[in-house]
Amino acid sequence: MRRISKTFPGVRALSDVQLDIFAGEVHALMGENGAGKSTLMKILAGAYTPDAGAEITIDGRPAQIDGPLSAKAHGIAIIYQELALSPNLTVAENIYLGREPTRGGSIDRAGMIAGCADILTNLGATFGPRTLVGDLSIAEQQMVEVARAIHARSRILVMDEPTTALSSRETRKLFELIQRLKANGLAIIYISHRMAEVYELAERVSVLRDGGYVGTLTRDEIRPESIVRMMVGRDLSSFYKKDHRPGTHNQVVLQVEGIGDGGRVKRGSFVLHAGEVLGLAGLVGAGRTELARLLYGAEPHSSGTITLNGRAVNFRSPSEAIDAGLVYLTEDRKAQGLFLDMPVGENINLGVIGRDAKFAGWLDRARAKSRSLAAIKAMTIRVTGPEVPVGALSGGNQQKVLLSRLLETQPKVLILDEPTRGVDIGAKSEIYRIIDDLAKSGAAVLVISSELPEVVGIADRVVVMREGETVGEVGGDSGVPITEETIMAFATGVDMSKVAA
Repeated sequence: MRRISKTFPGVRALSDVQLDIFAGEVHALMGENGAGKSTLMKILAGAYTPDAGAEITIDGRPAQIDGPLSAKAHGIAIIYQELALSPNLTVAENIYLGREPTRGGSIDRAGMIAGCADILTNLGATFGPRTLVGDLSIAEQQMVEVARAIHARSRILVMDEPTTALSSRETRKLFELIQRLKANGLAIIYISHRMAEVYELAERVSVLRDGGYVGTLTRDEIRPESIVRMMVGRDLSSFYKKDHRPGTHNQVVLQVEGIGDGGRVKRGSFVLHAGEVLGLAGLVGAGRTELARLLYGAEPHSSGTITLNGRAVNFRSPSEAIDAGLVYLTEDRKAQGLFLDMPVGENINLGVIGRDAKFAGWLDRARAKSRSLAAIKAMTIRVTGPEVPVGALSGGNQQKVLLSRLLETQPKVLILDEPTRGVDIGAKSEIYRIIDDLAKSGAAVLVISSELPEVVGIADRVVVMREGETVGEVGGDSGVPITEETIMAFATGVDMSKVAA
């Protein structure tokens, strides 16, 4: 792949990226969240069309990939993190899906069973062609995906975060399978944030950063600390706001000890002080959002304790958390936060609508309008008036509407999950100002963000999660500086002694 660029409306996701891979090689593709890995692979798989000037060659010959079927015809298969199988069909039916053989005008099911039996045996499968996919474990379903790729005579196999939902034993079996595929000449592109996996499997590692190609390391050059530096080597932008003084308020507002849900979150622990901005960092799948939902009462926790203002709490619903002074800004404002068809004013007032009731349930609309106008002014929401549908606003202004709703409840603790996702630079700067002002007023703010420069720029301390557990802390009294390298070292399991301060 040469000169691969991809532009979406208003966003350049890839810029002049290159990648090559050899038969019988595991080539790791790494980068931070949003670096462009998935976009590059979707171009290879035919899901996206690259900008003009891109070149893809297979065996030295130009390959015109203009859709998923074209990619399959060129021997390219991709196994996404979210498996694309039909659970109500058998293993054989999934392997042959879209390529079913016929006999006498009907699907030749006996031929399908016979045609994939040897592949399953060679892969070491403990299930047969007649097994329903819905009855298989995630690891077994993944094996079905691999079997489908092999049966389609794929020569290039892309595996996107294949171990995210696997146990250690299942991961070991997958690694053994990858070694067999490699020995049979398959070219494997392996996407993972887990440094130990890459170090064990890969012959070469290519790194993307901010949609650009950084470089490729050969086997003897692969060092976890080198990869970390390639992934995060960028300067902080100047628009981060941190005018509040951490330590001015020493009161512990929220204390979390060993909280878990028996699934994605195994053990989360941290303390949050009044007047502090605490960052919660980690790679995709680390369990950050799931932990936040446990704190907010959106999901029940099965272990651990939550103490709010010195009192043990166990919120059974988000409304109980809000009443206690803890609010949560969802990472998906459109699906889980805003009512896009409703006016800006109504969205702002939803959290406190009970305050406007009068005369046996009638609403005091004048008070509600006054409140929404004040919020629009305070948050500099760019809108002609509170009657405009919130769906008509830009992403940044939508986010400020959602923040306004939360602030109207006068919370003491705010959990902000990806507060600047999908907003422009100007709106980001304004949201950073709002976070800083909240800390100055004595509020306790927990910020979850996948953007390391953002975490470094606004947080007083950072707690890092890896694989469902809080594994380290940087900043504050930890003695470890808040840098992208130190955060990424905890997030990937790199020995901290190998990361320079």
